[in-house]
Parts: sequence; structure tokens; C-alpha cells
Amino acid sequence: MFDFFKKKRKATLVLGGGSARGIAHVGVLKVLEREGVAVERIVGTSMGALVGAAYCMGHSIAELEDAVNKFTVNKLLDPTMPSMGLLAGDKMEAIIKDLVGDKSFEECKIPFVAVTTDIETGEEVIYHRGAMTKVVRASCSWPGIFNPVRIDGRLLSDGGIKNSVPTRIAKSFGADYIIAVDVGFCVRRGRIDNIFQMILQSFQIMGEELNMYQANEADVVIKVNLGDIDQTAFNRGREAMIKGLEAADSKIGLIKKDLRIK
Repeated sequence: MFDFFKKKRKATLVLGGGSARGIAHVGVLKVLEREGVAVERIVGTSMGALVGAAYCMGHSIAELEDAVNKFTVNKLLDPTMPSMGLLAGDKMEAIIKDLVGDKSFEECKIPFVAVTTDIETGEEVIYHRGAMTKVVRASCSWPGIFNPVRIDGRLLSDGGIKNSVPTRIAKSFGADYIIAVDVGFCVRRGRIDNIFQMILQSFQIMGEELNMYQANEADVVIKVNLGDIDQTAFNRGREAMIKGLEAADSKIGLIKKDLRIK
């Protein structure tokens, strides 16, 4: 009888890292939008930052689906003389710019927060104001694979180093109901033959451990079972989106009940 007087909770969506596996976030967004779950803020790291930025900027689900269906590993490859990374990252920045343009965080239709890591100090660096493109690029820049990005005197790299599913960051912005999307990692068992595989595998092992306790701080965790879809499998983007949709469908009843959505 007292439900009428209860304050309606608002959802903050936390999108974790995962590179190609993070394409599953589009499927999750599709379900939330379809079911009328209003999101008051998105907090994203790594691929979650890219998908989150594009959605908060106003891109439709159909536009996001079209963008990720055209995505390939080759579109990211711009080898450079190794100093801080094997890839320059300029091609990745061009892709990000195509999605968010020269816009700022303040121009987002839904408030958006991007998570990065200062690779020189180990500190997390959070952005919710100012220009977006280079910040999102920094958040997506795997250490050793992509060159880090110098912003405001800080050398910034992948947000997933410290915050693979940044629920704690969402809480710091006053979130009272957190939906976290955990796309997991693909730790492979077998022979490592080159530096790229070694760096990637190290990231998988580290990320899997972080996800175990960071995601569980959310009110609801949408854990997407992506099987053997690894971080470079952009050719399986449609499959990842379907998996994200299925995972969100399995939790949507609980979310709607918690948020009192009919």
C-alpha cells in the first residue's frame, strides 16, 4: 500500500570493456529502449565508452547496428614504429570521430561519463566535460597495442586497466540503480606465438579477475555469454549483438520490477 509513496528509481547504465565483445552492448541497449527503460546516465570504459558515447550523442540503435556490422580489424590496423604501442591509433580515432564528430560531453542527449587510466601514475581519470573524441580513443587504447593519448598533460590509456566494469564510478555520480553490462573476456588456453597474442592474453586474464568483483557492485548485472568470441572478432559483431539482446531479455523482468515499469 506504500508503493505509491516510494520515490521512483532512475537507472544508470554501466558498459564494460571488451573490444569486439563490447558490440554486445548494442543488443542490450536495444532491449532497454524497447522495454521503456529510461537511462539517466551512461558510464563507459573501452568499447563501452565508444558505444556509450555514440548512443548518448543521439545515434539510433539501427545506426549503431549498421556501424558495427561494417567494422573490421583491418580498419584499425595502422602499424607504427613501436615506442608505446604497435598501432598508432589514428584509424581508431577516425572511426570514433565518424560516430561522435567534434562534439563535447555537454552536447550529449544523455549524460555520459568516460573512464580512462593515466598510464604514468596508475590513476583513473574520469571525463564528463569537454571534447569527446580523444577521450574515447584513450579509453579504448589497449596498453602496448595502441599508442596512449596525451590529454591535459596526462598520458591516458584504456579505462579497463582499472575499471573494466566501472560501477564504482557510476556510484560517485549519485546513481541509485545501476545496470552493469559485463561482456567478459576470452582467456584462451594454448600456445602463445607472438607479442600481440601475449599482450592480448594478459589483458584477458587481468580483465576476467577485475570483472568478478567490479560488476557485482551493481543492482543488476547483465552477463553476456559470448563463448569463444574474442576481442578481435569484429567479423562476429552481429552474433555478439544477438547475445547481448538475449542476456538483456533474461534480466528485463527484474529491471522493470525494480524500476516499477509496467
